[in-house]
Parts: sequence; C-alpha cells; structure tokens
Amino acid sequence: MMQDALNRVDWEKSELLPVIIQEVSTNEVLMMAYMNREALELSLSTKVAHYFSRSKQRIWKKGESSGHTQAIHSFSLDCDNDTLLIKVTQNGVACHTGRKSCFFTELESGETNSEVQVDTRAAYGVIDTLYHTIQERKNADPETSWTAKLLSKGDNTILKKVVEEAGEYCFAHKDNDEPEMIYEAADLTYHMLVALASKNISPDRIKQELARRFDMSGIAEKNAREK
Repeated sequence: MMQDALNRVDWEKSELLPVIIQEVSTNEVLMMAYMNREALELSLSTKVAHYFSRSKQRIWKKGESSGHTQAIHSFSLDCDNDTLLIKVTQNGVACHTGRKSCFFTELESGETNSEVQVDTRAAYGVIDTLYHTIQERKNADPETSWTAKLLSKGDNTILKKVVEEAGEYCFAHKDNDEPEMIYEAADLTYHMLVALASKNISPDRIKQELARRFDMSGIAEKNAREK
C-alpha cells in the first residue's frame, strides 16, 4: 500500500515534489516545501512532516531544531500527480521567523501583515538565525542595510571583506589580544555567512561536512581531496 501511494506521484517530472501545507482546523496556508521519495515515505509512515531541504541538501523533520512539528492528517495529490497538499496540526509556528505562516509579506507594498508569535532565535541557534536574517536582507534597501549593500555589490566586494576580516583576525591572534580575536572572529564569521548566503549555501551543509570528517583523520581527508 505504501509503494502504491509513492508510485502515484509522477517522479519522472522531478525528483522533488512541491508540497503545500495547510492548517487542518482553519485551512490557512502555512508554508510550501519539497519532498523527495524518501521524505514522502517517512511522512506517510510516521504521519509527521519530513521534507527535503534544497539549501541543506538533506531530509529534515519539520521542527527538528525548534520542536514546532507538524502532525499530518491527510495527503492529497493534484490532477497532474506532481504537487501535494497536506493538512496538518501545527505544533507552535510554521515559519522560522516565529510567525504562524511563512506568507506574511505583501508583494506590492513589501509590508509585513503578521506579528512574530514565538522567539525562535534560541531554538535555531545564532548561526542559523544570522544566516536566515542575511537571506532576508537580500530584498532590503542597500542604503539602510549593510548586509543588503554587500550583497548588491557582488562577489568581489563580499570576498574582499572575507579576506580583510581574516587578515584582521590573524593580526589579533599574532598579538595575543583575546578580546580582539573574539571580535574579529565574529566579523569573519558574519562575512563568511554573507558569502555563503550569496550562493544559497546553508551553514547546515558546513556542519554536515564537519560531521563527515569526525571518523576520518585530517591527513586522510586531505589525501582524499587531492586524488
């Protein structure tokens, strides 16, 4: 029965199935995400929403960091067998910003039409929160946002700042100036995240790469890259 359900999806069009998520009690659209075959199988078997993150390049359980999980009540496939609608009970909020729904910005005016309900910064951690904030600044006014200004100027300006901040950290390190090392390391981290965000590379992928190396010596990892 599970395989029959999975086979109803037209996977030949795309390995990623667009999924619209609605709150079961109100039919409010909460978010839109993607499932690959494995994520859909997990969602069907557990009745808890799992998605495939294009930025993280891995399957993720909704709420794995925040605890804001989604209990699935129903799965509905569209007439072309290439888009899914699921109805869920949302535990907490759907959006990483702490809003109930991810759809809170008016397109024409740019105004926000809903308030933050939950402070999610502690749940996601400072690095992920900063990365998401940088992504949001892509649409900000470069005259009022340093992040938007950096992103608008492109790779050369972004990479110049990365090199500059790396150099300033090295000078602080050489001087054994601990407060300055911390300050410059924070600057370097921020500018590295801007560079990653400009290419839509989530810091989660850096964590995955570091985790991959835990069972591999540094020498073996270096030799593997040089082959």
